[in-house]
Amino acid sequence: MFKRVSQTIVYLPHFLSWVVIYGITISFFGPSGVINHYLGQWFDGNANFLVSNEWFRPLVIFQSIWKDAGWGTIIFLAALAGINPEQYEAAKVDGASRLQSIWHITLPGIKGTIVILLLLRLGSSMDSNFMQIFLMTNSLNLDVSNVFDLFVYHVGLEQFNYSFAITVGMFKSVASLILVLGANYAARLLGEEGIF
Repeated sequence: MFKRVSQTIVYLPHFLSWVVIYGITISFFGPSGVINHYLGQWFDGNANFLVSNEWFRPLVIFQSIWKDAGWGTIIFLAALAGINPEQYEAAKVDGASRLQSIWHITLPGIKGTIVILLLLRLGSSMDSNFMQIFLMTNSLNLDVSNVFDLFVYHVGLEQFNYSFAITVGMFKSVASLILVLGANYAARLLGEEGIF
């Protein structure tokens, strides 16, 4: 029962849209949210998480981790299932501790998966999830929430400056391509298979 409930809690957010995640965030951290209510009592009623410059980044990072943790868990569990259990038994017979088994069996067994996921993540490292940032942005936290994607949206679509917005988007794409090519080259130097 515990396993099924915990897997559902971890896996389910990946399949929800950012609008639903934002609604859950408002229900907890909004002006009448549960967490905001109780922490507001400790901070003399000044715990305004959704309009605070200081709390914008931690909330966005928490949302991203919560939403994508289930997907990463599925991938890494599949990679762990590919490791031969006899290696762990042999290490236990040889007197290896749990930490030594992790260091010498588990990490080398999933090293290829780690490298591929890092390469795939680097390709989107210049991207911030537009829908997430767009929903979390308001006029009070605009100083910290104005990222590339939101800037391109404001300049390109609201101010009709399409050429500048395209230039910013191309810069972002070229920077991401350089990161992926560099990381792919580094992965090949380390003896791993890259993306191409």
